[in-house]
Amino acid sequence: MRKVYLFIIALVLCSACYYPAEESTLYAVNDNFYLTSDSMWLQSQEPLHNMPIDTLSDSILLYYNDPLVVGQIVVIPEDSIDSVWVKVARDQFAQGWIHQSDFLASVVPDDPISEFIYLFSQRHLWFFLGLVFTVLIVLVVQKIRHSRFNMIFVRDISSFYPTMLTVSLSSSALLYASIQRLVPETWVLYYYHPTLNPFDLPLILGLFIASIWLLVVLVIATIDEVLALLPIPEAILYLFSLLGVCVVCYMVFSLPVLGWLGYILYIIVSVALIWRYIKCFRTRCLCGKCGAKMHGKGRCTRCKTINV
Repeated sequence: MRKVYLFIIALVLCSACYYPAEESTLYAVNDNFYLTSDSMWLQSQEPLHNMPIDTLSDSILLYYNDPLVVGQIVVIPEDSIDSVWVKVARDQFAQGWIHQSDFLASVVPDDPISEFIYLFSQRHLWFFLGLVFTVLIVLVVQKIRHSRFNMIFVRDISSFYPTMLTVSLSSSALLYASIQRLVPETWVLYYYHPTLNPFDLPLILGLFIASIWLLVVLVIATIDEVLALLPIPEAILYLFSLLGVCVVCYMVFSLPVLGWLGYILYIIVSVALIWRYIKCFRTRCLCGKCGAKMHGKGRCTRCKTINV
């Protein structure tokens, strides 16, 4: 366990020394944004040194989802609220000045990755709670209508992909929680300068992006494997149960408040899932009729043929 802690600390140190996430490096002139707040006021008059801030007038109002571009950045040391002022423009007729802190709190970078991160961070909790609730309802209804159906970890299929997907998702969630808890400034900088290339990022961020790519591959492989082993109606229900388990794993391991307990819990859960698959659900036989993978002799989950 000590080696695990040392490895995690090494990852954090490597990522932390990669670059500092200062506010001045988050954006630059000519960067594009979208307004995410309901409205935002701009001062039409440029702030000047030794000029009382409250004397500025002629405000300009911008609205939700307006495209913005950064035109200029100036520093006013005597401003007690925020020394950095940003000139932004919607078009040539609507442009003005605003404090940097107010600006960053009201916009999202004009990049698909940044927009996804913004939407996901704002609404993911309620979305996943509703999704878990829906999955539970579907499983309960199916349980009432049929006494037996395939479900991950209960009547599992002879494929390692679902188990591997669950473990990999837990790893991604744990990496995300580690970044948020230990090096949040690295994630902030990634938010303003996103990339899908893991080799252009600090080590811990690169590992997280690489794990996302791995998840995409595993999701495709898992869906293909489940559809090959189960009839379509049962495959859909199995995938719903798998989705519910993945949601729970994400919600648990993505909590930064778990601290070091999260790493211990991850090791225990991962070892338990892999051991349970090897002991109970790994492929031992093939169906004599359709060739589907089976745990052992008995009824095939695909064609329902009894193999003896």
